[in-house]
Amino acid sequence: MTDLARIALSDVEIPPAEGGSPRLRGVLGVPEGPGPWPGVVLLHEAFGVDGVMRRQVQRMAATGYLALMPDLFSDGGARSSLVRTFTAVAAGEGRPFADAEAARSHLAAMPGCTGRLGVLGSSVGGGLALHLAARGFDAAAVFYARLPQDPHTALVGACPVVAGYGGADPGLRGAAAELGTVLTRLGVRHDVREYPGAGHGFLHDAPVGPRPLRPVLRNLLRIRPDAGAAADTWARTDAWFAEHLRG
Repeated sequence: MTDLARIALSDVEIPPAEGGSPRLRGVLGVPEGPGPWPGVVLLHEAFGVDGVMRRQVQRMAATGYLALMPDLFSDGGARSSLVRTFTAVAAGEGRPFADAEAARSHLAAMPGCTGRLGVLGSSVGGGLALHLAARGFDAAAVFYARLPQDPHTALVGACPVVAGYGGADPGLRGAAAELGTVLTRLGVRHDVREYPGAGHGFLHDAPVGPRPLRPVLRNLLRIRPDAGAAADTWARTDAWFAEHLRG
């Protein structure tokens, strides 16, 4: 994998989709060397496109994918968009879905894209990515994601899914087992793993959120990095996307 420091990120404007943010911004990472490359749409967590999320874009580009993270809070910022985003993801429709589709279409139209497209998301972005697994992508990677209200319906026809959950995540107990059961019943190829000692946000490479809230996030909500779980998850994701987006 290319050194992350060698991947420059570009802040871009994404042509909006119907029902989406009228001025949709995003962060784009382009691999080194000659293309074309598969594309990956990355979907951010509740704290928006912060440093942790931007490094995830760099990581996917360093691995050899056109990587685009749309800013789901483009219209009004996190304060006015956060609750609306959670509500839309729970309902399975709304502006975040239109914004993700705009990002997918933008990537697919880029001259350097092969047309093979994956989606990756964690937390609320993972919930959105899980819905999108059945909406036109070739592979999905979802981490500590809440399941759709009716997963047996929402995931019909889903693309191959790799997923990771923390066994010490208080808000998602049993989610990994349930997701694996649903995907098995639907005949969807999947690799779902739960990491016993990991909490929510185990992919983070640094603390997230406002500094005064970090002790609460870490101790009460168990939002904390876990280097072991993160390394295994990234290795599984790399292998999954290599098989389903390159192979």
